[in-house]
Amino acid sequence: MDTREMEIFLSVAELLHFGRASQACNLSPSALTRTIQRLEEEVGQPLFIRDNRTATLTAAGEQFRRNYARQSVQDWQSFRAALKDEKAISGTLSIYASITAVYSLLPHLLEAFRGAYPEVQLELRTGAAEQAVPQVLTGEIDLAVAALPDRHRTRIEFLPVTTTPLIFIAPKPGDACVALTAEGRLDLSRAPLVVPQTGLSRRRLGQWLKDQRITPNISSEVSGNEAIIAMVRLGCGVGIVPQLVLERSPFRDEVSILENAPQLQPYVVGLCSTKRNLQRPGVKAFWQLAEERSRLS
Repeated sequence: MDTREMEIFLSVAELLHFGRASQACNLSPSALTRTIQRLEEEVGQPLFIRDNRTATLTAAGEQFRRNYARQSVQDWQSFRAALKDEKAISGTLSIYASITAVYSLLPHLLEAFRGAYPEVQLELRTGAAEQAVPQVLTGEIDLAVAALPDRHRTRIEFLPVTTTPLIFIAPKPGDACVALTAEGRLDLSRAPLVVPQTGLSRRRLGQWLKDQRITPNISSEVSGNEAIIAMVRLGCGVGIVPQLVLERSPFRDEVSILENAPQLQPYVVGLCSTKRNLQRPGVKAFWQLAEERSRLS
């Protein structure tokens, strides 16, 4: 059975007259009759009771219309409409991400999107991870790669992609900045710290220090996780970064991970955008593609 046959059957079922249906379908009466006969042969039962003037659906014909033919035609029409929409998607799509996200999370997704929507002009901007959500909220960017905020923002939609631990790192080999407690754990009351100026890891570290009633020895505040690794490598202090960032850093072998350090809540990393932005075809298409790939991974 093909879609055209389904459309012819539905026309007869609506008009209940073979002559008028043949005119509506731009077919000769004999061609329409042969189509209905082929369908009845495939179904194995008569679909119409007919005479020279009218036609009436049989019980099998009514079931065929309700449970198969109508749905088949609707599915086909929806599929064609979706293809037209995809082809019509154009314009620009701006994405903000850290250098690490560009290297680790976006390559395959961008490649798939580019293949599916070649008319969309991609604008990729890089910067500090802590600026991702603000860039989206101010409307400067359509969507961004960001860590899931601790506090829910009503204007932000978030799609989780991966989870990565927050880890403490120190210069390698061991440095005097790695102050330890009597139990051999990292002593954050004495160790100089390299911390981000703002952002999720700064807030989580700050909350942990507050809970422990520790006044930190902050030696340097920087913008961006990549800059923290570079400063730690230079011996400026102990830093805290997402493990995903360290794994992609060119300095990953020049710093060491501190095992006996506080365990902070990990990062959930994903895409973020606004509800308003997600109404735009290009942004919606990128989001849906990311959802599909996330389910498959």
